[in-house]
Amino acid sequence: QVRLVESGGGSVQAGGSLRLSCTISGGNGRTDCVGWFRQVPGKQREGVADISPRSGGTYYADSVKDRFTISQGSAQNTWYLQMDSLKSEDSAKYYCAVRSVGSCSPVKMSMAQFDDWGRGTQVSVSS
Repeated sequence: QVRLVESGGGSVQAGGSLRLSCTISGGNGRTDCVGWFRQVPGKQREGVADISPRSGGTYYADSVKDRFTISQGSAQNTWYLQMDSLKSEDSAKYYCAVRSVGSCSPVKMSMAQFDDWGRGTQVSVSS
Protein backbone atom coordinates (compact mmCIF):
# COMPACT_ATOMS: atom_id res chain seq x y z
CA GLN A 1 0.00 0.00 0.00
CA VAL A 2 1.27 3.44 -0.92
CA ARG A 3 1.84 5.89 1.92
CA LEU A 4 2.39 9.61 1.48
CA VAL A 5 3.56 11.91 4.26
CA GLU A 6 3.65 15.68 3.85
CA SER A 7 5.75 18.04 5.94
CA GLY A 8 7.05 21.60 5.88
CA GLY A 9 3.87 23.52 6.51
CA GLY A 10 3.72 26.37 8.99
CA SER A 11 2.99 30.03 9.49
CA VAL A 12 4.71 32.73 7.46
CA GLN A 13 4.22 36.38 6.62
CA ALA A 14 3.09 37.48 3.19
CA GLY A 15 6.01 37.62 0.80
CA GLY A 16 7.78 34.78 2.57
CA SER A 17 8.60 31.26 1.44
CA LEU A 18 7.96 27.70 2.50
CA ARG A 19 9.02 24.36 1.07
CA LEU A 20 6.65 21.45 1.43
CA SER A 21 7.91 17.89 1.23
CA CYS A 22 6.12 14.70 0.30
CA THR A 23 7.73 11.36 1.06
CA ILE A 24 6.27 8.32 -0.69
CA SER A 25 6.71 4.76 0.48
CA GLY A 26 5.18 1.35 -0.23
CA GLY A 27 3.49 0.20 -3.40
CA ASN A 28 5.51 -0.98 -6.39
CA GLY A 29 7.63 2.16 -6.49
CA ARG A 30 6.20 3.35 -9.79
CA THR A 31 5.12 6.99 -9.79
CA ASP A 32 3.87 8.43 -13.07
CA CYS A 33 2.29 11.60 -11.73
CA VAL A 34 2.80 13.55 -8.51
CA GLY A 35 0.59 16.44 -7.57
CA TRP A 36 -0.07 18.99 -4.88
CA PHE A 37 -3.56 20.12 -4.01
CA ARG A 38 -4.87 22.55 -1.42
CA GLN A 39 -8.12 23.03 0.39
CA VAL A 40 -9.68 25.61 2.67
CA PRO A 41 -12.70 24.82 4.83
CA GLY A 42 -15.94 24.98 2.91
CA LYS A 43 -14.30 24.89 -0.51
CA GLN A 44 -13.38 22.20 -2.99
CA ARG A 45 -9.88 20.84 -3.08
CA GLU A 46 -8.01 22.51 -5.94
CA GLY A 47 -5.02 21.40 -7.93
CA VAL A 48 -1.92 23.53 -7.45
CA ALA A 49 0.85 21.80 -9.39
CA ASP A 50 1.80 18.43 -10.77
CA ILE A 51 4.73 16.75 -12.46
CA SER A 52 5.20 13.72 -14.68
CA PRO A 53 8.58 12.30 -13.60
CA ARG A 54 9.31 10.49 -16.87
CA SER A 55 8.92 13.52 -19.10
CA GLY A 56 9.55 16.25 -16.55
CA GLY A 57 6.38 17.96 -17.70
CA THR A 58 4.72 20.21 -15.16
CA TYR A 59 1.43 21.96 -14.68
CA TYR A 60 0.71 24.96 -12.46
CA ALA A 61 -2.57 26.59 -11.58
CA ASP A 62 -2.69 30.18 -12.80
CA SER A 63 -2.91 31.41 -9.22
CA VAL A 64 0.55 30.02 -8.36
CA LYS A 65 2.39 30.23 -11.67
CA ASP A 66 5.82 31.86 -11.37
CA ARG A 67 5.65 31.61 -7.57
CA PHE A 68 5.52 27.85 -6.86
CA THR A 69 7.84 25.14 -8.15
CA ILE A 70 7.29 21.39 -8.01
CA SER A 71 10.36 19.18 -8.11
CA GLN A 72 11.85 15.83 -7.18
CA GLY A 73 14.45 15.54 -4.48
CA SER A 74 17.75 13.68 -4.69
CA ALA A 75 15.98 10.89 -2.82
CA GLN A 76 13.79 9.55 -5.57
CA ASN A 77 10.81 9.07 -3.27
CA THR A 78 10.70 12.69 -2.09
CA TRP A 79 8.89 15.50 -3.84
CA TYR A 80 8.85 19.20 -3.06
CA LEU A 81 6.63 22.20 -3.54
CA GLN A 82 8.69 25.37 -3.22
CA MET A 83 6.38 28.26 -2.48
CA ASP A 84 7.72 31.79 -2.84
CA SER A 85 6.10 35.22 -2.64
CA LEU A 86 3.34 33.75 -0.53
CA LYS A 87 0.02 35.56 -0.28
CA SER A 88 -2.71 35.34 2.33
CA GLU A 89 -4.89 33.55 -0.22
CA ASP A 90 -2.36 30.72 -0.33
CA SER A 91 -3.39 29.76 3.21
CA ALA A 92 -4.82 26.24 3.08
CA LYS A 93 -4.14 22.64 3.92
CA TYR A 94 -1.85 21.21 1.27
CA TYR A 95 -2.06 17.60 0.13
CA CYS A 96 0.31 15.45 -1.86
CA ALA A 97 -1.15 12.89 -4.27
CA VAL A 98 0.21 10.30 -6.67
CA ARG A 99 -0.87 8.23 -9.63
CA SER A 100 1.08 5.05 -10.23
CA VAL A 101 0.23 4.46 -13.88
CA GLY A 102 -0.32 7.17 -16.45
CA SER A 103 1.29 10.58 -16.83
CA CYS A 104 -0.32 13.72 -15.52
CA SER A 105 -2.89 15.39 -17.71
CA PRO A 106 -1.26 18.32 -19.54
CA VAL A 107 -4.48 20.28 -19.43
CA LYS A 108 -5.99 20.24 -15.97
CA MET A 109 -5.61 18.64 -12.57
CA SER A 110 -8.49 16.80 -10.99
CA MET A 111 -8.70 14.71 -7.86
CA ALA A 112 -10.02 11.76 -9.89
CA GLN A 113 -6.66 11.46 -11.69
CA PHE A 114 -4.86 10.47 -8.49
CA ASP A 115 -4.86 7.15 -6.64
CA ASP A 116 -3.29 7.86 -3.27
CA TRP A 117 -3.23 10.82 -0.92
CA GLY A 118 -1.40 12.11 2.11
CA ARG A 119 -3.09 13.63 5.14
CA GLY A 120 -1.98 17.14 4.43
CA THR A 121 0.06 19.89 6.02
CA GLN A 122 -1.28 23.30 7.03
CA VAL A 123 0.05 26.54 5.55
CA SER A 124 -0.94 29.88 7.06
CA VAL A 125 0.11 33.16 5.50
CA SER A 126 -0.53 36.36 7.41
CA SER A 127 -0.76 39.71 5.67
